[in-house]
Amino acid sequence: MWLSLTAPLSLIASFISTGHAVSLQNAETSFDVLQQWYNHSTGLWIPSTGWWNSANCLTTIADLALIDPKIRASTSYVWPTTWTKAQLYNLQMQKTLTPQHLPWTYYGPSPSQPWPHFPPSWPLPPWRQTNGFLNDYYDDEGWWALAWIAVYDVTGDRQYLETAENIFEDMAKSYNTTPCGGIWWDKAHTYVNAIANELFLDVAAHLANRGGGGKRRYYLGWGERQWNWFNASGMINSNYTINDGLTTDCKNNGGTVWSYNQGVIVGGLTELSRASSNKSYIATAKKIVDAAITSLTNVNGILHDACEPDCGADGSQFKGVFARNLQILQQASPETRYRDFLVKNANSIWTSDRDANNQLSLIWSGPVEVPANASTHSSAMDAIVASLTV
Repeated sequence: MWLSLTAPLSLIASFISTGHAVSLQNAETSFDVLQQWYNHSTGLWIPSTGWWNSANCLTTIADLALIDPKIRASTSYVWPTTWTKAQLYNLQMQKTLTPQHLPWTYYGPSPSQPWPHFPPSWPLPPWRQTNGFLNDYYDDEGWWALAWIAVYDVTGDRQYLETAENIFEDMAKSYNTTPCGGIWWDKAHTYVNAIANELFLDVAAHLANRGGGGKRRYYLGWGERQWNWFNASGMINSNYTINDGLTTDCKNNGGTVWSYNQGVIVGGLTELSRASSNKSYIATAKKIVDAAITSLTNVNGILHDACEPDCGADGSQFKGVFARNLQILQQASPETRYRDFLVKNANSIWTSDRDANNQLSLIWSGPVEVPANASTHSSAMDAIVASLTV
């Protein structure tokens, strides 16, 4: 069942699952902890985490606000604060890839973002104001577009939806400018990868479901065009998991199967199915989810990424993205195995990955890795929120 964007909150709250260890009160506690890292002067969760991670923090609390009237009231100040102040943020950042294709983001030293520093002698990129939530990386822009769509779902304020639409147009400028088709990861044109292209599809599909008439057709057209390219790109391997990206000659690079690459495409396909009434997208999404759960869980069914316990400031966000998007699929086409997966992972987080201050850490099966931060916490919180609605 889809949660209606216009349903009364009392009705939405009635969809919250019962009968397992993690409760709505636990999610509210997690929200309170996350907001201890919120920087009111910037509207971001910096310096505890980074720029694109802050977009995910915003999405996490919007998803909780959609099902919890108490959180909806508590977050009313967050949306305008972040929308106004984060656009004024001066960002100095650059992304690199480890040999395992783990993105690793460096930020310029400043009072508001002291970590992680650029290495010594690194050629520093220029500072850039993030007006319009745009920067040099199309995946970052996609995260912010999805965040503002989530805020629109809570508030109904079209300012936020229009922000997402504007971000999408900047992403669309990159379409078919790569040697392989699709869009680039970055405006320096160094890499064609899964995450930027999945986010482009996901944003288009989300926007198609929140517009009418010509807008709906416009975004649906983009979403279907992008899926046709992605499906033929080779990034989906023979196991139905998704590798990180393409080589310079447009072949699957065999890069690590990260959980967030499995999640974003599932959310995009589910939204695309909703917009088009084409159920084949759901069938494909389930193949990807089943392959991901088989590949990325331990013997107890708890989700892990290959980078653990050293996922840096980026990989720490990945697993929550998978849980959040599995929730979207589960609401559209429920499966007992997906409910059980989300409930099991949420329970494990709460019992084995939570410190004495209720901060949620990186490894969902435990042990607790300290210190936690806004990235590890919001990612784990995504699984908790998802478990409450399935």
